[in-house]
Amino acid sequence: MRALLEVLSVDERSQIHERSLDVLATVGMRVDTMEGRRVLADAGAEVDEATRAVRFPPALVDEALRLAPRYFALGARRPGWSVTMNAGEAALVMSGEATCVIDRETGLERPSTHADWLQATRLIDAIDEIAVYWATVEGGPLSGGSMADWVAYNIELQRTFSKHIQDSWLDPSSSPWLLEVLDIVFGGRDEVRRRHPYSFLITPVSPLVIDEACTDSWLALRGWGIPVAVLPMPMMGTTSPGSLLATVLLANVETLGVLCLAQAAEPGTPFISAPLPVAMDPHSGRYTSNTYHPVLSAACTEMARFYGLPVMGAGNGTDAFVPGAQAGYEKTMSSLVGALAGPDLLVGPGSLGGAMVFSLEQTLIDVEIFRMCEFGRRGIPVSDGLWLDDVLARVGPGGHFMSERSTRANIRGGEWFLPRLGVRDSYDGWAAAGRPSLFDEARVRADELLAGRRELPLGEDVERELAGLLQRAVEVDSEGW
Repeated sequence: MRALLEVLSVDERSQIHERSLDVLATVGMRVDTMEGRRVLADAGAEVDEATRAVRFPPALVDEALRLAPRYFALGARRPGWSVTMNAGEAALVMSGEATCVIDRETGLERPSTHADWLQATRLIDAIDEIAVYWATVEGGPLSGGSMADWVAYNIELQRTFSKHIQDSWLDPSSSPWLLEVLDIVFGGRDEVRRRHPYSFLITPVSPLVIDEACTDSWLALRGWGIPVAVLPMPMMGTTSPGSLLATVLLANVETLGVLCLAQAAEPGTPFISAPLPVAMDPHSGRYTSNTYHPVLSAACTEMARFYGLPVMGAGNGTDAFVPGAQAGYEKTMSSLVGALAGPDLLVGPGSLGGAMVFSLEQTLIDVEIFRMCEFGRRGIPVSDGLWLDDVLARVGPGGHFMSERSTRANIRGGEWFLPRLGVRDSYDGWAAAGRPSLFDEARVRADELLAGRRELPLGEDVERELAGLLQRAVEVDSEGW
């Protein structure tokens, strides 16, 4: 008995699909990348070079959906670690690129630094529920902007984070350098293709634009089997028409448009549908994360399932700038709706203020919210050994079950949710402990995880080759890159 949320009926999903085909065939998308237009034209799209407009015939969409793999795993450098898509389970993806952090000493917001990035990356590497890296904060290792900075960032990232990495950049000339890092770390192209330790994130520009810089950066990775996640972010009322249904339609159109490009460029490319539609604040026109309209992301998850595609959904959204009650109820609501829709991946832990502020402590709180949501999504397992009607008959009316072996076994076996944070003591016990807050607990837990974490070494030979690569990047910079 799994708990699932249904936002769209089967018929409504079919209607969104048919209208998406119509929009793609008649309106199309503006494709700013010349190589992308060439690839799509070769695949049968109607391309107008003067306006960069591309129209997608239904047969092209059907072929792209046919080519996209339904099952694959996101691998990693950590031995034995992977996340399988379309396996019925969910894992977390970090929220990314916050411009500020909550300072752990003062409790106040301040601009993020490289030290913040490093500490956050080490923490999420130590949290099992967080499977996929996004760059948590800005102002980190890429602040210099040179090719050597780019290579140094990727080397430090490989040293620091041992699970799956998903990233994005806006300079196609950076792509070969990334491939060289992967080649050295994972032992060659074939191993990268087999393990999928790295994926690329493309964000179309709503409404209906496939941009040049980001898309060309992914196109430069062809031949390495790099999975691509496509994350349209239409905002209802500004970059999307003013209705929930139209916003879901637009997100679906943009996802399918990039899917066509990805499969035409490299047939069989592992593809993750990852729309993150939101709604503007009607009072100010500002971005509001997925705080109050999580059904938008849930509907897009259902559309991905309609196609059989792996999917990344959204949760943990809040407009609150600091941890507290508002962040708690907004994050819980958006996470529960997002999780019950049944994605493979769920984005958002650690973020505050519409993803502009990052907090280590909030990350731990959000992971606990996710664990509760996943426990709820699991529903009530049904098997012969869980009815326990024989135990009920033996204990009988007025009896007690605490001392039963089945009670002890099932506490350990997953029938109980076992919290990691929050008050579980009596009032007197809590007061005697100094009345700790949830934030206090999360801070202690973060410190414990950071103190207990051990990095997975790259190995001397790999480090030597990476040092040579970095030196070559420095020389290229000095020659006027």
